[in-house]
Amino acid sequence: MRNFFVTGLVVASLLTVGCHEVIVPPKSPVVKVMQVKPSSSASQENYSGVVKGRYETNLSFQVGGKIISRDVQVGSQVNAGEILMTLDPKDIVEQSHSAEAQVSSALAQLKLAEANLNRYTELFKSEAIAAAVLDQYRTQFDAAKAAYDAAVAQAQQSRNALGYTHLTANADGVISNVNAEVGQVVAAGQTVLTLVQTGEFEVVVNIPENKISAVQIGQRVTINFWATGDVAVGSVREISPMADSASRTFAVKISLPEAANVQLGMTANVSVTSDVSTDAIILPLSAIYQTGDAAQVWLVDGDKVSLRKVEVIAFDENNVRVRGLKSGDIVVTAGVQKLRDGQAVRVGD
Repeated sequence: MRNFFVTGLVVASLLTVGCHEVIVPPKSPVVKVMQVKPSSSASQENYSGVVKGRYETNLSFQVGGKIISRDVQVGSQVNAGEILMTLDPKDIVEQSHSAEAQVSSALAQLKLAEANLNRYTELFKSEAIAAAVLDQYRTQFDAAKAAYDAAVAQAQQSRNALGYTHLTANADGVISNVNAEVGQVVAAGQTVLTLVQTGEFEVVVNIPENKISAVQIGQRVTINFWATGDVAVGSVREISPMADSASRTFAVKISLPEAANVQLGMTANVSVTSDVSTDAIILPLSAIYQTGDAAQVWLVDGDKVSLRKVEVIAFDENNVRVRGLKSGDIVVTAGVQKLRDGQAVRVGD
């Protein structure tokens, strides 16, 4: 009987334990973190550039005609005022002669009109003719004077055209391109030569659109010439306002001070150094929690996480540069998509 009672107590105890399960709370997730520090280092980018003349002029004749001589070749060094090409002047000489004849004819008409005006003026004074008749001869004189002035101007233009048959250099420089040959008939304004002035050089580089924000007008850059080994310091003179439609790069022109052994067409390496803002933080891309257009990061405060909005400045391979954090903040760098605001976490190694 006693054994039966003990057995009953044991069974009752087991049933009681089975009805009250022990619930073990889940462990907090382990996250990988980093303590951020402002980046004060400088960022340097290198670009390939080409030496060009700052001033490049397309030369053309002011009159049309047949080229009878070309005195320069591609690469020729020329001085200001030097004759580069010559047109056949025969037609222009004939036009000049015709214009001079027009002047003589207009002068004869003017003298006749002046004599008639003087004669009829005397007749009017003696009341031999009406005022209307005198007005008629005064009008003829004015018309003859205007025709004479026009003929003189036309003759002067023809004389000027004779000088335009010689194409001269407008400055010291180098002929970089020849677009016409002897015997070719060219029109007025048609480009026949290209002159690059040698008084001032510049280096032209193409910078990708994601790097152009680091370049400013007046910024100083370092230029290394591969062919000569020379090093020079230039300054950014001009930044194209629009990216090239094919390469999506911006053309940047860098003023080049006088440098020995530099020639047109040389290649150069341009180093652009930009200081990183002291409030900029470099984080791995995995730390960014993107919701819509807003970029955020998870901060660890004690044993819990909270979201902080940040401003993305630039991307650099697997890293991102942001603003909105301060020195000492602890940022989650892995597993950001599985967290929720206020969640308890454990910091892993």
